[in-house]
Amino acid sequence: MAKQARALQTRRSIVEAAASVFAEYGYERAATSEILRRANVTKGAMYFHFPSKESLAQAIMDEQTGLVSVEPQLSPLQSIIDITHQFAHRLRHDAIARAGTRLSIEGVFFNGTHPWGDWFDLTTRLLSEGQEQGEVLAQVVPRETGEFIVATFTGVQLVSEAINRRADLHGRVAVMWRHILPSVAHPATIARLRPEGVTDPAAVTATVPARDGVRNGAGTEEGTAAEAEAGAGVGAPTG
Repeated sequence: MAKQARALQTRRSIVEAAASVFAEYGYERAATSEILRRANVTKGAMYFHFPSKESLAQAIMDEQTGLVSVEPQLSPLQSIIDITHQFAHRLRHDAIARAGTRLSIEGVFFNGTHPWGDWFDLTTRLLSEGQEQGEVLAQVVPRETGEFIVATFTGVQLVSEAINRRADLHGRVAVMWRHILPSVAHPATIARLRPEGVTDPAAVTATVPARDGVRNGAGTEEGTAAEAEAGAGVGAPTG
């Protein structure tokens, strides 16, 4: 179990270091040597968990939607609003959110797929649920509107980043919703929604998807043994 915990911690250190480098330099200028330096791991450790820089970037992209949570007690529309505020908070305080956003706007696509698919799916699902519950207007096309919301949020946060490093992002997101809701929600629903959000974004705990770790064998006894044989683990990077 100690080896398993060590492997998971090593992987986490690599992902967080890579996120900080991608957020600062972008994909093309991100140097593997700098990721190794910030993670303080060996090449063997990094390449055991992530065989390429692309796989590292993909792991960060995979984690983005795990940075927000849908509160079951909220209405579907309020959940979408709160998700945007949660991610706005993460953009200011979490390198994974910043890295994922930068990779997305740089057009770093993997396996021929665009980087917004999970966000489109989540927003579309909640809009469909809202329509079923009578919150969302009948003429709204959930997929079309979901993609529009994601695109609009992306533009809003980029403007906020350029102007004051996202210091006013929550306010701008609330303004965005005050403009969007009249074209999406029933008037009676609008009256009880809060464009500024109802949950504390800072209180949301990130949940890290396990799919990349499972795919690469991380966290298994076999994986940790291979890691040890590769000279992996925390320590001074080589090369």
